[in-house]
Amino acid sequence: MVPLSLLDLAPITLGSDAGQALRHSLDLARHAERWGFRRFWMAEHHNMPGVASAATAVSLGFIAGGTSTIRVGAGGIMLPNHAPLVVAEQFGTLASLYPGRIDLGLGRAPGTDPLTMRALRRHLQPAGDAFPENVVELMRYFAPEQPGQAIRAVPGVGLEVPVWLLGSSLYSAQLAASLGLPFAFAAHFAPDLLMQALDLYREGFRPSPTLAAPYAMACTNVYAADTDAEAERLFTSLEQAFLALRTGRPGPLPPPLSASARAGFDTGAKQALNELFRYAVVGSPTTVRDGVEAFVKKTGVDELMTTAMIFDHAARLRSFEIVASLRPEGHST
Repeated sequence: MVPLSLLDLAPITLGSDAGQALRHSLDLARHAERWGFRRFWMAEHHNMPGVASAATAVSLGFIAGGTSTIRVGAGGIMLPNHAPLVVAEQFGTLASLYPGRIDLGLGRAPGTDPLTMRALRRHLQPAGDAFPENVVELMRYFAPEQPGQAIRAVPGVGLEVPVWLLGSSLYSAQLAASLGLPFAFAAHFAPDLLMQALDLYREGFRPSPTLAAPYAMACTNVYAADTDAEAERLFTSLEQAFLALRTGRPGPLPPPLSASARAGFDTGAKQALNELFRYAVVGSPTTVRDGVEAFVKKTGVDELMTTAMIFDHAARLRSFEIVASLRPEGHST
């Protein structure tokens, strides 16, 4: 089994709030550390009533401060929303406080709707067009200081914070290859181009001072429980959240549905869900082991990142505990 990592969106459940969501995230991170997960990443989303990690660097500071060894990072920071220097200072600060534990994953999308994007950026120019230049600029701020360098990230300069490129299409795969950076694909919500993106990344990879060979990670939904039926029930919270987002009605993460209630989804909704979550692994420990092994074999990834938006915190812990047990040295506490 390849190394396992965890993506958390700090889900705000129906009837709860952002503070509780972030406290649950810290509790999950502490368990993930004990269970042997390599990384705990959080993602930048804005104007999402069900996601508490909008201020991602702040959230990561909370997580890193409450853990000891697990790598903590952004999966990711949506770089077009920010000046590269600001991101370098934020993650330079995190790396100064928690040396050797901070990752910076960068995305090109806004992480929100167009109106909110305007509120974030104060303009509607396609900032993604400058993405390659901004990535290179950001990486320079983490490099050792050069003679005559006028602008420095303080903290940040010389810290060599590891930078990843994240993607749900082919663009970032090709850019990661050309820059010699590790690459992570978001198969948990954008499965269509997974295999093509991984192929392009590996075929076009150019060694860099920080990475001699391609290193690919993919993220997928893994919902585990003691039985297939219970895992399938837990998964309906994510399905409902997607349908609400698709129809312009995002909200807090809803509680799961019974099998009979889920059967009431119309044909179009079921088809959309099946397409979107084609790589999701949902089931008992045996089902999950088989599904995860098949996904890793199909993709050939060097590392697997798993995610699960589960309404009940105890059930979410149990799900990731089962995932951790897939590792040869995996154990529960």
